[in-house]
Amino acid sequence: MELGNVVIRFEGVSYGYSSDNLLLDEVSFSVREDVKLTVMGQNGAGKSTIFKLITGELKPDKGLIHLTSGTTIAIAKQVMDRDFLEKTVREYFTQAFEETPYNLDKRIAEALLVVNLTAPLDKLLKDFSGGQQARLLLAYALIQEPDILLLDEPTNNLDRDGIDHLTAFLIMYPKTVLVISHDADFLNSFTEGVLHLDIYSGKVEKYDGNYLDAVSEIAARVERDRARNAQLLKTIQDRKDKVNFFAHKGGKMRKLASKLKNEVVEAEENLVDVKRDDRTISEFSIPHQPFTEPMVTIDQVKVVKNHSAEEFKVGISLRRGNHLLVRGPNGIGKSTLLRALAEGSQEGAAIAKDVKVGYYRQDFSGLDFNQTAYQSLSAMMDQPDNETIRRTGARFLLDGDALATAVGALSEGQKGLLSFARFTLLAPGLLILDEPTNHINFRHLPVIAQALNEFGGCMIVVSHAEDFLKEIRFDKILELDKLIQPNAKK
Repeated sequence: MELGNVVIRFEGVSYGYSSDNLLLDEVSFSVREDVKLTVMGQNGAGKSTIFKLITGELKPDKGLIHLTSGTTIAIAKQVMDRDFLEKTVREYFTQAFEETPYNLDKRIAEALLVVNLTAPLDKLLKDFSGGQQARLLLAYALIQEPDILLLDEPTNNLDRDGIDHLTAFLIMYPKTVLVISHDADFLNSFTEGVLHLDIYSGKVEKYDGNYLDAVSEIAARVERDRARNAQLLKTIQDRKDKVNFFAHKGGKMRKLASKLKNEVVEAEENLVDVKRDDRTISEFSIPHQPFTEPMVTIDQVKVVKNHSAEEFKVGISLRRGNHLLVRGPNGIGKSTLLRALAEGSQEGAAIAKDVKVGYYRQDFSGLDFNQTAYQSLSAMMDQPDNETIRRTGARFLLDGDALATAVGALSEGQKGLLSFARFTLLAPGLLILDEPTNHINFRHLPVIAQALNEFGGCMIVVSHAEDFLKEIRFDKILELDKLIQPNAKK
């Protein structure tokens, strides 16, 4: 197969918060035209930073970034900018062009068709669900038909239909695509290579093949390097023992000791830095508030169909230990229900007085972005103590530097881990979780699922991650799309 021209080249690029805290350390790699690559790495490693360097939003501290002259770039970000929420769909897409095209409405309709979304062009962005906003973010990038398409966690909030539409589009897209995602099946369906960002070394290495090939190759390399080092360390220790024995002898024995010392130095120089695989958070549990009465009652809910809401009776009562799963396609009203319930604005539904609520919002708007991560954890405790806060942070891979960082400057994945860390300190009676797998490294999900499965309080979950949901016990399921079927009771 004939290789295309290089369209992106990083040459010795370094970037970080300070000279001793680099995300990228003299990184060099290239991307050819018309390929589809995954950008892989631990939460907080700097994957989104690479995108921002490509778009020019950030400038490298050192090194050069070369882009082919005239290349156009568009990025689908993880979260809708709050400044856009008051804009209409048409106003939002107008911003994608320097000059408004004469056929803008037609192009908007075509872009929305690709992401499987129908929407009135005069509807405000704030009135769309998180899943629908995710589709708008995608469509905003796609409508520009860029030479380089950057997708940052594009499957977050998307239901199965949405992911299938996006996958089909990417397989057929004739230009360069770079994707950040933790959805292994999605990535494996279309990517042709991986850029792996190592959180420990700040280096980027390129692997050919699909996503699972790269994951396997990285794991195999780690084991090879560990085995090689183990053998070298055994040799080093053997030579050192003999040096100690022969060093006190005279004549030829002393010369032998000198020779063995040289062998030790050579063996130590041959030790390799083992690529440490992505760390996984430690197993954890979320303590719960001892509350015996019904914690939540939901007598009726609003369901959205064709952009209008209808009310339906459901008659749900949740006590301690009950886990409720809320299902339905994007835009039907799942997140609206959870938000209204948490805010006490849902008619016909209520949370009992004095119940402590842990609420995981899709966009992390429940976090104070101006606080440091340390302060955010401290706010969950009646009597904060430094040791508990730092121990909790470490359990969720939030080290000293991360704890000292403003919440708004953390990666989206780190914000997600911070949210779960806060729950362990809060000891809530009720957990409300809106897409809790969003942004989270897939390695952490089995650990989180286990903690949620064992949570002894009351829990309400919205998620499209079926493999994740299979690991959690649910006593009750509320399927909103079934409520709008002909025989449903209003």
